[in-house]
Amino acid sequence: MNETAAAPVLRIPVPRGPVPDAPAPRPRPMVELKIDGHSVAVSEGSTILDAARKLGIDTPTLCFLESLAPVNVCRVCVVELEGSRALVPACSRKVEQGMSIRTDTERVRLSRRMVLEFLASSVDLSTAPAFPAYLARYGAQPERFGPSPATVAQPVKIDNDLYARDYSKCILCYKCVEACGLEAQNTFAIAVAGRGFAAHISTEYDVPLPDSACVYCGNCIAVCPTGALVFKSEYDMRQAGTWDEPRQTRTETICPYCGVGCELTVHAQDGKIVRITSPLEHSVTRGNLCIKGRFGYQFVELER
Repeated sequence: MNETAAAPVLRIPVPRGPVPDAPAPRPRPMVELKIDGHSVAVSEGSTILDAARKLGIDTPTLCFLESLAPVNVCRVCVVELEGSRALVPACSRKVEQGMSIRTDTERVRLSRRMVLEFLASSVDLSTAPAFPAYLARYGAQPERFGPSPATVAQPVKIDNDLYARDYSKCILCYKCVEACGLEAQNTFAIAVAGRGFAAHISTEYDVPLPDSACVYCGNCIAVCPTGALVFKSEYDMRQAGTWDEPRQTRTETICPYCGVGCELTVHAQDGKIVRITSPLEHSVTRGNLCIKGRFGYQFVELER
């Protein structure tokens, strides 16, 4: 039989071969430690925070997010490690065999209370959802450091139609910098500039956002824990006094713009879309979106 006769007929589909299975992850050794007197075993490379959560211990965090590398800047998750002179950050300290951890000693509570009081006395935390519960939990009294958070008071930056930047609410948690950089977008449009009280989030040479490298993915908004970065629609509604989150509906859907399959959570109030988020645990997005997925929803509301 010659080669021409042996060639496949293009009109007849060739059956696909079996799909190869991904190799199973290599099992990691288990590490045993004690937290608040309870024994727990976690895989090697886990953090103290991972082990505490496995035991159901609620450890406060501000600068930590599962999809970002820990940067250890807020220090609100510190715990007491037997044999350590200083308190250690639970979000980044890797577990070791035989560790003994205490998460709710008076020393730990005092440290967390002071961190919360310092932050709340210098930054406007009125739109930080986690803070009221943290302040009550640790009996923090930020007012003893002054009547108003005026340390970083500054005007709101509104130089585009998509989101507003109110850095008087910024606690310098680095989440937005990480999301804009290696951990998600790789745009590097923002970074921390200055030192001490002059430290702030800035574009290169402090240029307006439209003149920077920003691609308006909005991933910085998604990770901000205080509302320093916010949808322009949300900012306008808050200014008008119409923002009412308990009344908002949430609808899970898939982004219609391309075939990647990003999952969207559509937040609507009074029948109008007010913002778009994405689930952190979704395997495709891990909370991240592009400009179309996060901001390109206006076509839904166009009159036909």
